Amino acid sequence: MIGWLRHQKRAVTAAVQRLRVHPVATLLTALAMGVAISLPSGLFLGLATLDRLAGDLPAQPEISIFLDADASAEQKQVIAARLRQTDIAQARFVPKDEALATLSAAQDLADITAGLTQNPLPDAWVVQPQTTSRESLSRVAADLGKLPGVAETHLDSQWADRLQAALAFGRVAVGLLAGLFAIALVAISGNAIRAQVLARRDEILVSRLIGATDRHIRRPFLYVGALQGLLGGLAAGGVLAVAGAILRTPVERLAGLYGSAFHLLPPSPVEIVAVLGLTTLFGWLGAWLSVTRALHQVEAAH
Repeated sequence: MIGWLRHQKRAVTAAVQRLRVHPVATLLTALAMGVAISLPSGLFLGLATLDRLAGDLPAQPEISIFLDADASAEQKQVIAARLRQTDIAQARFVPKDEALATLSAAQDLADITAGLTQNPLPDAWVVQPQTTSRESLSRVAADLGKLPGVAETHLDSQWADRLQAALAFGRVAVGLLAGLFAIALVAISGNAIRAQVLARRDEILVSRLIGATDRHIRRPFLYVGALQGLLGGLAAGGVLAVAGAILRTPVERLAGLYGSAFHLLPPSPVEIVAVLGLTTLFGWLGAWLSVTRALHQVEAAH
């Protein structure tokens, strides 16, 4: 075990030394890998922020029932009786005066509403059905819309459903994009390692003559690839940090115009470790493929 650890330490030291010998090439490779991984990582973080925002929304769907302006007292009683049936979990009546006051306070429209000669909003009910399935909700909303005195019904979960569908599509798209950029990371690391293998071709041949195995020859190059991947992950973190600092103020200003407290969230420690681990793995994989192929070529040439 001690001998194995000694070999690993020697290989890591050799890998670090090889990276230090060519600092410019190491920096350019890390930047290329960082830029490649920063795009899917940034999109993933944006989707995670939207997902957290959507998760804070009320889970229970609601149906808003807007009454006709000239609805009679008898029609209102029929509606109230219908809302006391067993398929309705909860119903809350919202008078039009209360709705106007809430709108004025929430949307900062007090100056505009003060100039109105009459209240343009209708009386309404906010209903929570017992069911949560999409088909049942639509059926209940359609049934309530047929009641006399009802002008319109609105299923308030529709836009949330669209948001969840968009997020699901975004996750698939980011997954595909991440797969493509993972291939790019492997290719970048492989090309960088291949150049080093070819530059040390004579050294490899001498090592073979004195009995070195492919595993022994391959080990330093694998550590070089892993370290390049780690540096690429750190570079991606730097790119995302700079992009987040640039976009934070415009995003918060845009959200404020829509009355939202939306803001970009920094990556969690788990997400940071995941990105660094994946870039290190892809760098190692690219190095393994490149070194294995290059060793076969060297062996075939001699």
